[in-house]
Amino acid sequence: MELIYKSTRNDNETATASQAILHGLAQEGGLYVPSFIPKLDISFEVLADKTYQETAYEVMKLFLTDFTEEELKHCIDSAYDSKFDCKEIAPIKKAEGANYLELFHGATIAFKDMALSILPHLLTTSAKKNQVKNEIVILTATSGDTGKAALAGFADVPGTKIIVFYPKNGVSPIQEKQMVTQKGNNTYVIGIKGNFDDAQTGVKKMFSDGEFAKVLDQAGYQFSSANSINIGRLVPQIVYYVYSYGVLLKNGEVKNGEPMNVVVPTGNFGNILAAYYAKQMGVPINKLICASNENKVLFDFLSSGCYDRNREFVLTSSPSMDILISSNLERLIYKLAGSEADKNLEFMNALSQTGVYQITDKMREGLSDFWGGFATEEETAAMIKELYEKAGYIIDTHTAVAAKVYQKYLEETKDNTPTLIASTASPYKFTRSVMNAIDLAYDAKGDFELVDELNRLSKVPVPNAIEEIRTAPVLHKTVCDTDKMREEVEKILGIKI
Repeated sequence: MELIYKSTRNDNETATASQAILHGLAQEGGLYVPSFIPKLDISFEVLADKTYQETAYEVMKLFLTDFTEEELKHCIDSAYDSKFDCKEIAPIKKAEGANYLELFHGATIAFKDMALSILPHLLTTSAKKNQVKNEIVILTATSGDTGKAALAGFADVPGTKIIVFYPKNGVSPIQEKQMVTQKGNNTYVIGIKGNFDDAQTGVKKMFSDGEFAKVLDQAGYQFSSANSINIGRLVPQIVYYVYSYGVLLKNGEVKNGEPMNVVVPTGNFGNILAAYYAKQMGVPINKLICASNENKVLFDFLSSGCYDRNREFVLTSSPSMDILISSNLERLIYKLAGSEADKNLEFMNALSQTGVYQITDKMREGLSDFWGGFATEEETAAMIKELYEKAGYIIDTHTAVAAKVYQKYLEETKDNTPTLIASTASPYKFTRSVMNAIDLAYDAKGDFELVDELNRLSKVPVPNAIEEIRTAPVLHKTVCDTDKMREEVEKILGIKI
């Protein structure tokens, strides 16, 4: 049965999976959502013996129904290969009673690799299926991790260019160095004088500009996205929650059909939405625990039903979560609004015009799957230190937010359901924050000295992603104001308007 995709802002706009992947964003700024969530057609006992790649096929074939088996398996095998430093792709480590799903074993040591290693293959396959003649321009805003993972995935992919905007003073030194040293004749990285929300708003504006799309088409280009607004990013993320349940079953952490809780450090809402979709597919997930940092717009929303981005933007030690406009939440709001685009559009227009919307009491009932919590900067640092001292296990700042919120959940609910914590980045990506949490004396050392100290303490090898940038030259130096973003894109593409 073919699964079609609908726009969250227009009931009449539909697309096949490959068309949705190609477009990235629907017209009028809508997001593509599946017309229904398919049920897994494989038992968990069988799933428990499957590799990551085999599980990926079992999940993705249900969502990407216009891909042939051969096409989909080629995309999967091309993505989940030696780019990952362990054969499990996403191993699970147990520490202090929780199961940490390590999603950072890919080329750029962050969870974005899990989807962005396959997106270029899905996109180029989609282009062939739809007889696309234009060059595809991947236009992306990043809060730190998506940018590098997308750049690594699309570097020198024929028929594509990739342009990444990031907040110049809103990412970690390692994150920035990873991006600005990126090689590839088709890669472009631009710092903006603003925060991630500014970058994301600028990118969305270009996507939804119909006149600009015509100009691009005449010049032989069309936009697509590598952000989690692209369904080709979201579907691969569902895989690791399905896979994890099989691993926990195989390891005896859960009995067949016994539920697990999932804790996700959350900014743009894509990663936890993937877990929500996995639950709807039939994975026995009890609570989806949404962990926020001091930019706790999602915590406040889950607590009150009111989404309000009118607040101070806080720069934290977990910068990938420093977000006040959680784009993927729109997919959930659309579902809570009865999958009626007009109702969803009212909320999104209110967000755009006033920065606030309030969902109805009936819609709030649909949030019962979720539990929200947040961690302060002090709590995050203390959690890193505590886990290191008790278990010898070192986690990054984002994972520490999740671990602290899980601790608060346990204290409040006394719910001892087996729990999976999404560990979204390697501690090597945030060495200064991580090492300072363990001992402030480390702050006197340089960034790469800290890498070596982290290696000594954790006994985890320094990832290639870090070794590569120790001496790599800076190749991308452009910085612009937010109102000049389109101008920079026109310059890169050689378009004169």
